[in-house]
Amino acid sequence: MTDAQGLPVFLDMHEHDHEAGGSTMLGFWIYLMSDCLIFAMLFAAYGLFGTSYAGGPKASEIFELPLVAVNTSMLLLSSITYGFAMIAMQDRKKSAVLIWLAITGLFGAAFVGIELSEFAHLIGEGATPQRSAFLSSFFTLVSTHGLHVSFGIIWLITLMVQVGRYGLTAANQRRLMCLSLFWHFLDVIWIGVFTFVYLLGVLR
Repeated sequence: MTDAQGLPVFLDMHEHDHEAGGSTMLGFWIYLMSDCLIFAMLFAAYGLFGTSYAGGPKASEIFELPLVAVNTSMLLLSSITYGFAMIAMQDRKKSAVLIWLAITGLFGAAFVGIELSEFAHLIGEGATPQRSAFLSSFFTLVSTHGLHVSFGIIWLITLMVQVGRYGLTAANQRRLMCLSLFWHFLDVIWIGVFTFVYLLGVLR
């Protein structure tokens, strides 16, 4: 294209681009929706097999609600501390972001540690996944969530390294926002697990 004087005019190739990072956020939302479907199927399986004890232990006989309540508090607190990290990010406070992320990671690690301890105790008592359909669906649902939290911790550590090295760049802020969605998503899923699996299991 040329102007009135016959000189070339270069169009801004980014004129109609979407907001920076928009495709990243859209892709991550799509991923979260696929994760929702996975957990929906696992909850459905537990709902179907949750009372199929096959002569084995019942939920009320093996679940320790005080321990599960402590574990739940670890995950809820980690969600709060991640929120503080996001506030610090908005204020461009790099050191505060790293501190709150580290605290979040510690709470997440405590959650995974307590969950592994629970699994070890159940297996030691003979309540193994192959013992009954109830235990198979229980271990599958809870361990899938635990694996997601473990992956989230690895992701969190990776972001801490990137923020520490490169600062709160636009790309790092997008990554922190994606991890925030992921972390809060796991929090919501766990509330469902705590209510549907543990609380109702003990009340049956």
